[in-house]
Amino acid sequence: MEKLTKAEEEIMRIIWELEPCTVGDIRSYIEQEQGLPKPPHSTISTLVANISKKGYLSHKTYGRTFVYSALVAKEDYSRGRLKRLVNHFFEGSMNSLVSFMLQEEELSKEELSDLLQRLDEAEKKQK
Repeated sequence: MEKLTKAEEEIMRIIWELEPCTVGDIRSYIEQEQGLPKPPHSTISTLVANISKKGYLSHKTYGRTFVYSALVAKEDYSRGRLKRLVNHFFEGSMNSLVSFMLQEEELSKEELSDLLQRLDEAEKKQK
């Protein structure tokens, strides 16, 4: 699947939050929930069309209104983005990523402890 631009990714996050939704719903969300000026309909329409062409969205047509739904789950998209990040910057090593996050103080000891506990629980479930 083709990579989303940063702007497309932002719209996709809103779609995951609202789905199913229309371009009007997305515009209203940006204004009401993000506190930003309501973007032009044509701008959001273009971004949604590009996301659809890339295979991330489906839509149903009701007259002249399109109602969009995600074809890719947020978790699946996030997993793929994380794998690309790890492969590109950390030679495919999650260990290197975690070490980097610890060095940069992006991951606290408590968060690491929580992750280790989750790993232990996952291993117990597999047995």
